[in-house]
Amino acid sequence: MATLVITIDGPAASGKSTLAKLLAQKLGAYFLDTGAMYRAVTLAAMKKAIPLADSAAISKMMDNTDFEFSVENGHAKAMVDGVDISEKIRDPQITENVHFVASAPLLRSRLVEMQRKFAAAHQRIVTEGRDQGTVAFPNADVKFFLTADSAERARRRQTELDAKGAAQQIETTAQAMAKRDSSDQNRTVGALVPAIDAIMIDSTGLSIEQVLETMLGHIGPR
Repeated sequence: MATLVITIDGPAASGKSTLAKLLAQKLGAYFLDTGAMYRAVTLAAMKKAIPLADSAAISKMMDNTDFEFSVENGHAKAMVDGVDISEKIRDPQITENVHFVASAPLLRSRLVEMQRKFAAAHQRIVTEGRDQGTVAFPNADVKFFLTADSAERARRRQTELDAKGAAQQIETTAQAMAKRDSSDQNRTVGALVPAIDAIMIDSTGLSIEQVLETMLGHIGPR
């Protein structure tokens, strides 16, 4: 059972995943990439040609599909029916469609339960997502809400895409991010909002190291 839970919520490309991994390493904790869970379910549904708006059909698919999530060498690993899909779930097409799963109350509740089961199996957890401090782990020991201005986030995401050889104009990247932000903020369950007791950090203009040190300062000795 988890004795230390730290949550990091925030919009896309705010630096959540990178900082959660580094923070987990510093604290000797496990890193839980909740986005990988939503993406894995989205990819599995798409591979089986299930309409993404049909949450009941996707839920049934989940009952008959083996999903495994772990951490290897500091990186989140996602497996579906024994096949490593860790790279495929980062494709732009998955990013474009993951909102169907993320905004469906039935599927979101199931995935939150998966997240809690993961946490229950480890003593120390650093988890990142959109609703970790508000829904999944409302009693977390420390909660962060990380953000950055939209231009900075679009630039970061474009850099990631360029590194993967995914040719796309930054204007397209910015538009896709704005659409995702709207979906995250306006969905009826697990909306992207800071927890009342979250520590707000704006990472615009800050290095990863600077944000990490700020977080460690708030956490203190553990």
